[in-house]
Amino acid sequence: MTKSDVTYAVIRVGGQQFKVSAGDTIVVDRVDAEEGKSVTYDTLAVRTDSGTFDGDAAKHAKVKAKVSEHLLGEKIKVFTYKPKSTFKKTKGHRSRLSKLTIESITLKDTKEKQGGA
Repeated sequence: MTKSDVTYAVIRVGGQQFKVSAGDTIVVDRVDAEEGKSVTYDTLAVRTDSGTFDGDAAKHAKVKAKVSEHLLGEKIKVFTYKPKSTFKKTKGHRSRLSKLTIESITLKDTKEKQGGA
């Protein structure tokens, strides 16, 4: 199959699942790769013009993504206090994120099974 036949794929990145198509941009937890480098992910499910592939059939598909940039998430402030005392504490947190651009979704023709999803 060619990549034009693939409508979308479901991938797992950093413990989260994303539904992606070629050309999509997603923001995920920080990926251990430099900006501009490509990373490859296995698929959980793939939807094509000829059907839906999941389970063992989806393991033959690969999603290639490029790390567009590394960025910081929105600042979150956490304020805790205990009533009837002078205890007050403020903490802050910014998530480390990566922006991925999906370059291609490829599906090999070896023993494809049509499954339901």
